[in-house]
Amino acid sequence: MRTFPAKYSALDDIRTFVAQAAQKASLTEKAVYAVQLAVDEACTNIIDYAYGGETNQQIEITCEITTEHLTITLGDKGHPFDLDSIEPPDLNSPLAERDAGGLGIHLIRKLMDEINYQSTQGVGNRLTLTKERRAD
Repeated sequence: MRTFPAKYSALDDIRTFVAQAAQKASLTEKAVYAVQLAVDEACTNIIDYAYGGETNQQIEITCEITTEHLTITLGDKGHPFDLDSIEPPDLNSPLAERDAGGLGIHLIRKLMDEINYQSTQGVGNRLTLTKERRAD
């Protein structure tokens, strides 16, 4: 486990940390990039929405490699949210008619093989992202 400050300036270090785990898991270059992008988006959402902006709070990141998966768990003590309430974005509407934002969760769902979110009062939030160890 490694802890990072909930600051945009920490995102480079976070991307490097998860890329090292993805490379250690022997993921393809494409899969390493997908993991980096998904984690970057998730951490940005934690900063923006769970914490309401940059703060001295922390984001805990754990990477676990098994024979079948790379599992990355992000933990925070911010505000919870309902992952299931996030509707898929309307990608067919013209850009001018779309709401700003709303693509982050969609992107994470597309990039990762499995996502799971849990919020426990007094403990915090846990977002688990799983990428299968297979050739893309």
